[in-house]
Amino acid sequence: MSDTTSYVAGMTDLPLIEDTIGAMLDRAVSRWPEREALVSVEQGVRWTYEEFGRRVDELARGLMSLGLERGDRLGVWAPNCAEWTLTQFATAKAGLIQVNVNPAYRLSELEYTLTKVGVKALVAAASFKTSDYVAMTETLAPEVSHCRPGALEAKRLPALKIVAKIGGERRPGWFEFDDLSAQGTPADLAALPVLSNRDPINIQFTSGTTGLPKGATLSHRNLVNNAYFVGRSTGLREADRLCVPVPLYHCFGMVMSNLACVVHGATIVYSAAGFDPLAVLTAIEAERCTAVHGVPTMFIAELQHPRFGEFDLSSLRAGIMAGAPCPIEVMRQVIDRMHMREVTIAYGMTETSPVSFQSSPGDPLERRVTTVGRVQPHIEAKVIDAEGRTVPRGAVGELCTRGYAVMLGYWDDPERTAEAIDAEGWMHTGDLGTLDAEGYCNIAGRAKDMIIRGGENVYPREIEEYLFRHPKIAEVAVIGVPDAKYGEEVCAWVRVHSGQTASAEEIRGFCQGQIAHYKIPRYVHFVDAFPTTVTGKVQKFLMRQQMMQLLDLTEQSTA
Repeated sequence: MSDTTSYVAGMTDLPLIEDTIGAMLDRAVSRWPEREALVSVEQGVRWTYEEFGRRVDELARGLMSLGLERGDRLGVWAPNCAEWTLTQFATAKAGLIQVNVNPAYRLSELEYTLTKVGVKALVAAASFKTSDYVAMTETLAPEVSHCRPGALEAKRLPALKIVAKIGGERRPGWFEFDDLSAQGTPADLAALPVLSNRDPINIQFTSGTTGLPKGATLSHRNLVNNAYFVGRSTGLREADRLCVPVPLYHCFGMVMSNLACVVHGATIVYSAAGFDPLAVLTAIEAERCTAVHGVPTMFIAELQHPRFGEFDLSSLRAGIMAGAPCPIEVMRQVIDRMHMREVTIAYGMTETSPVSFQSSPGDPLERRVTTVGRVQPHIEAKVIDAEGRTVPRGAVGELCTRGYAVMLGYWDDPERTAEAIDAEGWMHTGDLGTLDAEGYCNIAGRAKDMIIRGGENVYPREIEEYLFRHPKIAEVAVIGVPDAKYGEEVCAWVRVHSGQTASAEEIRGFCQGQIAHYKIPRYVHFVDAFPTTVTGKVQKFLMRQQMMQLLDLTEQSTA
């Protein structure tokens, strides 16, 4: 393809890594035995790479001694904690497929997840916030209280045989997490299977905003290489200390944070079990963190915390803002006020391990704050129209990616796998984007979020970026709602800064003469908070539903 079409290919000067996750951990332990590998502030945990590696090996052989075999699925249902990360690496060493269970899940979601992929063992926190994980598990599998640990026979969860809990009081039928490592012998570790880096090692369920969640299945090769290249693009290096407030059950925490640190010899620092802006600021100062990860809503919460000015954040240098569209003004403040001069933006999806585009610390500031950077090494990308044709540079279309990072498929779902990955191996992201002459990518938003008002295509991201310049606006999200005349109308949800007030007329007046008339929000809805996922992504489908109820609209309004 010519360089006038929207196609790019990443550099291939560095070869792909063909080692497994376990091999990468062994390498880290050998190279940096005395360096801190993991600090969990809330738990008082502080482990060197040597100790972390030993604990991982002990857990791996303990899991094998319970009868778990290569390819078996083990679910992890817990907030951020040291046990989560031990399990991540122990399952990888034993050849088990770790299934990340969203800590926010309730009964029906848990049952669907465990059943869909046939989870044989479940490691769960006893509880977190309002979630009683033990009680929910026992509701689905009441037989656990009458069986010996490891011998569960549950009618509703026939595949589940082993349950282990982190913390809390002892319960019949449950292993204590700390006891798992004592189950095995050195012979069990010696009997670890010989693994291929193409083996599936992780299943992550997509959010399921439409239809049931899908289990994206990822390999060692997917994850190791993405962790390596993402860390390299960030400038992550030996002896860096990375604050990780993003949830581990998501690719951001598990791959871009945990695995990237191990691959590059950095220290993982957990500020708290769940996101708490004060805990993040405290941990950065106390642990002298050099980098921090987060989604935009996390950085906004940190910057706007009333005690922000009390903390010395001068140790910070780098980090990643990703997981959702990043407002330009927030990016500028992170650079200026948090000293993160090398912060980068990353773009991707769970199905691509996750990152396919990322900015670089060496990119001009304007590029770093207005795009998601350029394509990652060993990855191809193109932008296509509705007929599948590659569009010219600068034209909006659906972004597709191809290469090592594309998942193996959706677990036990060949039909939806085929819908997402075409016959030529292209992953259709469902995101609208553009590629400019230099290969920088700009995301216009989700294809399904695009608003069509009176025949005009309206991209919510563009309006959000403009409205974010308003001095009173702390957060903004734009959606489309049904309209009898135009098909859809523009609606902006707005959260103003603490102590500020604003009116719909003021917000619309701010837009007059600055953006096209059809992009000016007809509806402005003021809120104290947006509905979000655990990872901080705004759930626009819920906003749309709420606005339709509030305005007494139906989908038939467009007829």
